[in-house]
Amino acid sequence: MKNVWFVCLISLCILFPGQCSVGPGTFRVKFDPTKEVSGRKFALGDLSPGLPRDWDGYQYVVLEFRITTSQRFHLGFTTSEGYNELRIMSYTPNAWNKLAIPLKFFRRLPEANIDLAATYNQPRYTGWINLGGQRGALRGVDSIGVRMRVPIGAPEFELRSVSLSVEDPGDQYLGTVPAVDAFGQSNLVDYEGKIHSLDQLRKEWAEEDGELVSTKAYNYAPYGGYRQRQVAASGYFRVEKIDGRWWFVDPEGYLFLSVGVDCVSAGGGGNVRDPARREGMFGELPPGEVLSAGSNRGAEVISFGAWNLYRRYGENFREKANEQILRRMDRWGLNTIANWSGSDVYGLNRKAYTLQLSGLGMERGLMGLADVYAPGFAARMDSALATRLPQMRDNPWVIGYFVGNEPAWLNQEERLCELILSGGERPVRAALLEFLRDGDTPERRKAFIYRSFATFLQTVRSSMKKHDPNHLNLGIRFGNLAELDAELLEICRRSFDILSFNCYALRPDPSMMDRALRLTDLPMMIGEYHFGTVVRGMAQSLWQVPSERERGVAYRYYTEQAFSHPGLIGTAYFQWNDQDLTGRMDGENYNCGLVDVTDRPYKHQVEAMMETAKRLYGIHSGEMAPTDRQPEKARGHESIPDLWNE
Repeated sequence: MKNVWFVCLISLCILFPGQCSVGPGTFRVKFDPTKEVSGRKFALGDLSPGLPRDWDGYQYVVLEFRITTSQRFHLGFTTSEGYNELRIMSYTPNAWNKLAIPLKFFRRLPEANIDLAATYNQPRYTGWINLGGQRGALRGVDSIGVRMRVPIGAPEFELRSVSLSVEDPGDQYLGTVPAVDAFGQSNLVDYEGKIHSLDQLRKEWAEEDGELVSTKAYNYAPYGGYRQRQVAASGYFRVEKIDGRWWFVDPEGYLFLSVGVDCVSAGGGGNVRDPARREGMFGELPPGEVLSAGSNRGAEVISFGAWNLYRRYGENFREKANEQILRRMDRWGLNTIANWSGSDVYGLNRKAYTLQLSGLGMERGLMGLADVYAPGFAARMDSALATRLPQMRDNPWVIGYFVGNEPAWLNQEERLCELILSGGERPVRAALLEFLRDGDTPERRKAFIYRSFATFLQTVRSSMKKHDPNHLNLGIRFGNLAELDAELLEICRRSFDILSFNCYALRPDPSMMDRALRLTDLPMMIGEYHFGTVVRGMAQSLWQVPSERERGVAYRYYTEQAFSHPGLIGTAYFQWNDQDLTGRMDGENYNCGLVDVTDRPYKHQVEAMMETAKRLYGIHSGEMAPTDRQPEKARGHESIPDLWNE
């Protein structure tokens, strides 16, 4: 009788291949926090008897699972070609949910996109996916695996269903209570300091309003430079090497180190995209169109962050919140409003700031490269910059302009050439074909991409100098400075005033910076770094630590070690607010902010920033040693070691 039931189930999958879900079962893992990597594999036949082993006819694998943490976990399948996994983050810790994962993420490389985040982050409604692992055919699928690197606490994972589908069945929240509370906090986890009433929140806001605000401890001049030393003033920010160490010089001539934060704006960290499509995830939503964030790429967006600011300040809450931002920056020792910040904040012209250029022709389909061979490219570039730069030309608060962020083509030059050649007729394809007539090798293809990139950068540089000669070219924030070879660094040397890079690490590698400084003799800026944890039901950021206290320890270690290098003159912490609990546009929901969704600072984080800010002049000048205290159990987002319970 058992064999007949099994055959019937297989027959149903064959007859109705649109969605195949077979048999009951349970898969449980308790992750071991004492292990570097903890997890296990489980035979799919034990969980879902009769599930096909050949998945060629399906486009989605659908999981019903519950995990007790928001920490990222790696989930994969063993196929006839090997083991293939992705990184997954859940918005619904401690609650059941259904997550549909597109199988194309396992089968082939990510689609071309303009930068690394857009390439590798994939949003869903109950969680999000970061692409990684191997790519290949999904045949001979016999087991599922789940593992986690350095689990925080002792989280548990339970899987009760694996099914296959041709069409996207959508994600579904299966919990019994709303996943998000009336303040925009996770309703599925509890933690120290969580807000449970408006009276509690108002009391904490009042306590912050009573704090004294001063920059005296940092010895800042009006533009944020150090009063300890003054050199020749130009009226604008510039760079200068003094006694073998690079510095910014502020408009009044004071030596300056850029201590900044990205994404500075009021009311962040509480946006909700498409709430109507997330049935059961929200109870009380913010009221009224005044608190709507409008639409974002076709999605309705509302904001708990804005609602909390309205509760705090009432009418004109944004203006009042912007004043609070500047007060906080003064108190915490921050002297720079860094990238992607609100124009209503930096436009007050009371803090130095950096800007991101746009409209430069970089394309998703070219992995962030521009088609410099298109007729009129230079003229269009010049026109785009002519509409914006003259507005900033005489503004002394502007440090300079970034040209781009984490181009996805770096070390993917061969793939980019294949994309160009397989695409339709266009100028860049004709130029590549002509270039390859003298030889088609991987080296020649890389040379073509480098030549195109150099042309792009020189075109940008020329237009920038024409329309705004007063401010610095801050370059492109590369995703990994170590991956820039000598030829690419030489292109940067000829094109930029500053060599910029994003660096998610325990600290930036001194030998990496030594090499870059030796080959370019350019001062350097770090455009992004951060640390986070899972206490509040958000993902733990690109670098994880086990607690909010350790976030402060990690900040101090990274920042002080960075500024001890003679070539490093600026950092920008990513970011001001926590990311959105249920995911920003690309799904990310990191606990990486200085301020939470209820408009309260993270105490340990900002106190650490204050202590470090007092020391940075002495550290960078070589008069003081950076802290050597490292955070506990800090781990990065790089490829997981080939371990399971070790």
